[in-house]
Amino acid sequence: MKNLRVEIIEDDGLIALLLETLLEHMGHKVCATASTEAGAVDAAQRCQPDLLIADARLRSGSGISAVEAILRTRGRIPYLFVSGDIADITARLPAAITLRKPFREAALAKAIDSALEAAAAIL
Repeated sequence: MKNLRVEIIEDDGLIALLLETLLEHMGHKVCATASTEAGAVDAAQRCQPDLLIADARLRSGSGISAVEAILRTRGRIPYLFVSGDIADITARLPAAITLRKPFREAALAKAIDSALEAAAAIL
């Protein structure tokens, strides 16, 4: 797997830090972390990520809506959701790659691979 520039969309600071640590351990670079829907869209414009990792629910806005807005403005970017409750995600985006919290590093790596494969299949 190539090294990716990753944007994390997560409003829980500890989970965002855990994701950042795991991603860096895998050789990726976290180019932005956003805790709100609006912040996520702005960060994507600035850092041009190769991958989005988002929580479905944010204190301010929705991770699902943030991903949809980013995809509308930036085109096809691989993405996956890391959430404690994936029902909202699968109802709105049935083909989305999801990873349920809590998770292990191996499961995160597998979800990233699946997101990259799904995006490549659409191109």
